[in-house]
Amino acid sequence: MSPVALFMQADIVVKAVMLGLILASIWTWAIIISHAWRIRQVKRETERFEKEFWEAEDIDRFYEKHGKADLPSAKVFAAGLAEWRRSTAAKVVDREGARSRLAIAMHAAVTIETDRLAERLNILATIGSVAPFVGLFGTVWGIMRSFNDIAGANNTSLAVVAPGIAEALFATAIGLFAAIPAVIAYNRMSYGINRIEARLSRFADAFHAALSRELENEG
Repeated sequence: MSPVALFMQADIVVKAVMLGLILASIWTWAIIISHAWRIRQVKRETERFEKEFWEAEDIDRFYEKHGKADLPSAKVFAAGLAEWRRSTAAKVVDREGARSRLAIAMHAAVTIETDRLAERLNILATIGSVAPFVGLFGTVWGIMRSFNDIAGANNTSLAVVAPGIAEALFATAIGLFAAIPAVIAYNRMSYGINRIEARLSRFADAFHAALSRELENEG
């Protein structure tokens, strides 16, 4: 009745279900570990970037030093500064049009960076919702096999039906083992990414306000 024995004794269909669910579980944990590390790193580096940004005295020098970093807040900053330079390059500056373009450019960058952070989280959602049903399919198949064994042996004793039922229930257990961490991780990471998105939006709004004040001095 050990897990290895249950797997080895299982029908080929139940074995395929178990293997698929085990691979899904491994894939889930790989995504969880990589994304948890990435989200934690982004939070830490975003705090440092914003602190240095608001303490900087020369925005062009700050851009040369930090503007090309592979960091969501740096991408938002670079998008805003690039649009600022384009909008103020003309002899006559359209202040309202420049403000609108600045807002669009930075919030588009926020959306792009948020989507990058959320990449592959849909896999967790899929595994979390599908894995229990895949395990249930293995369970149903195993129970059907047990009924066939009962009919063939013409015996309803526990010794006849127990192995097939145990294999069937083991498939359900593996399905839950894959699904539960996926659902928990998806919810936690979605919450973390939403907080990062909110922080990026606040940074974009604050930078937009600073550039809007500079526009008042143009011309």
